[in-house]
Amino acid sequence: MSNKRFQRSSDKRLLAGVCGGIAEYFGWEPNIVRIVFVALTLLGFSGVFVYILAWLIMPAQGEQRSLLEQIIRNFQGKPSQ
Repeated sequence: MSNKRFQRSSDKRLLAGVCGGIAEYFGWEPNIVRIVFVALTLLGFSGVFVYILAWLIMPAQGEQRSLLEQIIRNFQGKPSQ
Protein backbone atom coordinates (compact mmCIF):
# COMPACT_ATOMS: atom_id res chain seq x y z
CA MET A 1 0.00 0.00 0.00
CA SER A 2 1.49 3.35 -1.00
CA ASN A 3 1.80 6.21 1.45
CA LYS A 4 0.57 9.06 -0.76
CA ARG A 5 -0.43 12.35 0.82
CA PHE A 6 -2.66 14.99 -0.66
CA GLN A 7 -0.31 18.00 -0.49
CA ARG A 8 0.71 21.07 -2.46
CA SER A 9 3.64 20.53 -4.80
CA SER A 10 6.92 22.33 -4.27
CA ASP A 11 8.46 21.58 -7.66
CA LYS A 12 5.43 21.63 -10.02
CA ARG A 13 3.99 24.93 -8.87
CA LEU A 14 3.06 28.16 -10.56
CA LEU A 15 1.14 29.93 -7.79
CA ALA A 16 0.62 27.93 -4.62
CA GLY A 17 1.23 24.40 -5.91
CA VAL A 18 -2.39 23.26 -5.66
CA CYS A 19 -2.75 22.05 -9.26
CA GLY A 20 0.70 20.45 -9.17
CA GLY A 21 -0.19 18.66 -5.93
CA ILE A 22 -3.48 17.38 -7.30
CA ALA A 23 -1.71 16.20 -10.45
CA GLU A 24 1.03 14.43 -8.46
CA TYR A 25 -1.53 12.69 -6.25
CA PHE A 26 -3.55 11.30 -9.17
CA GLY A 27 -0.59 10.84 -11.55
CA TRP A 28 -1.88 13.42 -14.03
CA GLU A 29 -0.18 16.19 -15.98
CA PRO A 30 -0.23 19.47 -13.98
CA ASN A 31 -1.14 21.58 -17.02
CA ILE A 32 -4.33 19.57 -17.54
CA VAL A 33 -5.41 20.28 -13.96
CA ARG A 34 -4.62 23.99 -14.47
CA ILE A 35 -6.71 24.07 -17.64
CA VAL A 36 -9.62 22.47 -15.77
CA PHE A 37 -9.42 25.16 -13.05
CA VAL A 38 -9.35 27.93 -15.66
CA ALA A 39 -12.25 26.35 -17.57
CA LEU A 40 -14.31 26.04 -14.38
CA THR A 41 -13.63 29.69 -13.59
CA LEU A 42 -14.55 30.90 -17.08
CA LEU A 43 -17.71 28.79 -17.20
CA GLY A 44 -19.04 30.52 -14.10
CA PHE A 45 -18.13 27.93 -11.53
CA SER A 46 -16.10 28.78 -8.48
CA GLY A 47 -12.66 27.76 -9.76
CA VAL A 48 -10.91 30.60 -7.94
CA PHE A 49 -12.79 29.89 -4.71
CA VAL A 50 -11.98 26.16 -4.91
CA TYR A 51 -8.30 26.94 -5.61
CA ILE A 52 -8.04 29.27 -2.59
CA LEU A 53 -9.84 26.75 -0.39
CA ALA A 54 -7.51 23.96 -1.52
CA TRP A 55 -4.51 26.23 -0.89
CA LEU A 56 -5.67 26.71 2.71
CA ILE A 57 -6.53 23.04 3.32
CA MET A 58 -3.68 21.21 1.56
CA PRO A 59 -0.38 21.17 3.47
CA ALA A 60 2.76 22.12 1.56
CA GLN A 61 5.07 19.31 0.53
CA GLY A 62 7.17 18.31 3.55
CA GLU A 63 4.85 20.05 6.04
CA GLN A 64 2.62 18.28 8.55
CA ARG A 65 -0.05 20.97 8.88
CA SER A 66 -2.00 23.01 6.37
CA LEU A 67 -1.97 26.79 6.27
CA LEU A 68 -5.51 26.91 7.67
CA GLU A 69 -4.57 24.64 10.58
CA GLN A 70 -1.56 26.85 11.37
CA ILE A 71 -3.76 29.96 11.33
CA ILE A 72 -6.31 28.35 13.66
CA ARG A 73 -3.61 27.13 16.06
CA ASN A 74 -2.04 30.61 16.15
CA PHE A 75 -5.46 32.14 16.85
CA GLN A 76 -5.92 29.71 19.75
CA GLY A 77 -2.47 30.58 21.11
CA LYS A 78 -1.04 27.12 20.46
CA PRO A 79 2.34 26.61 18.79
CA SER A 80 1.98 25.92 15.07
CA GLN A 81 4.75 23.33 14.98
